[in-house]
Amino acid sequence: MENFGEQAQKITAMREGGRILGNLLKDLKAYVKPGMTGKEIDAWVRSEIVRRGAKVAYDYLEEDFPGAICISVNDVLVHGAPNDELLEEGDKVSFDLDLLYDGYYTDSAFTMIVGDRSSPAVKEMIKTTEKAMWAGIDQVRPGARIGDIGFAVEKVLRRGKLGVIENYVGHGIGKEMHESPEVPNYGIRGHGYKLKAGDTICIEPMSCLGKPANYIDETNWSVHMKDGSIGCHCEHTVLVTDDGSEVLTLPE
Repeated sequence: MENFGEQAQKITAMREGGRILGNLLKDLKAYVKPGMTGKEIDAWVRSEIVRRGAKVAYDYLEEDFPGAICISVNDVLVHGAPNDELLEEGDKVSFDLDLLYDGYYTDSAFTMIVGDRSSPAVKEMIKTTEKAMWAGIDQVRPGARIGDIGFAVEKVLRRGKLGVIENYVGHGIGKEMHESPEVPNYGIRGHGYKLKAGDTICIEPMSCLGKPANYIDETNWSVHMKDGSIGCHCEHTVLVTDDGSEVLTLPE
């Protein structure tokens, strides 16, 4: 259990790490253009992480991930390994990035459409998944249960007639990239771990336009939708405060 000094250090480090992460992802969204490759984007992200005073979190995984950021295109839901394929106008791409700053991790993700041409269905999926994430964040306060978050997320996704991914979930975060408790995108109100002030968790809805079944390809990382439909992923790191919550990974 953390003492007061450790918790204060954790919150200070995660606030700064989250600020760096939020600003980097904001700049990344403006940087991405049709014709870029995943590896080209990955190299830019790696250099920006270092330039901004943080560390590449994926370099510290037990299993080697081939990049500094997950880049998941079209039917790839999450954990996409950067590759040499060109991004095309209208592609859906999700970016998932962890940073390590002063001994603590922060984690955030967003989904966008490359270029100016967009599918109305994909555009609506992104909008609904972001709405689901914020519905989950709105539940965060001392005494709330993990099931309250999952219930709120799932309600928005199902109202939007999206597939709800159940085999990948949010998580606690701090000195480790993934800590307890798990934070599913479905749940029963009043059930699960009870949040307390000082907890830091990642809320990350994942959805799809088809059925939620998925598989990992030969990279041993990239998770594809089995039916080839488009997947979506949004995420923020959230601190439980004394009277509510604070989103740590927002840009300035």
